[in-house]
Amino acid sequence: MEMTEPEKQVAEFLRELGLWYKYEFPVFLYDDKKRPRVWTPDFFLPKLGLYIEVCGSRDVDYTYREKIFDKNGMYIIFVHYYKEEEVWKQFLVERLEYIGEKRLSLISEAIELAKKYRL
Repeated sequence: MEMTEPEKQVAEFLRELGLWYKYEFPVFLYDDKKRPRVWTPDFFLPKLGLYIEVCGSRDVDYTYREKIFDKNGMYIIFVHYYKEEEVWKQFLVERLEYIGEKRLSLISEAIELAKKYRL
């Protein structure tokens, strides 16, 4: 499938940030009724293990999708492209930073626990 114009703009920004992506890479998850589903968010960043969905309209509510990704322990960033360019770009960078800090915290906690078990 060909990218929409908003997806092309987000893809270009990801390239500017040096972030390699796969377009519409399928992800397997379980919905709220524990049924298996395959979704294809717009972008998958393999080195970061997270997905990006480009939201092109204010009329679509992405709350359900965000909840499902969260329940499956997966990270997804919803980029609201319809907002001003500086706004969605800044939001994307801030979410990347937040996810990085959250992961670092989890890793640090695991390392501290692991140190207790060393001989």
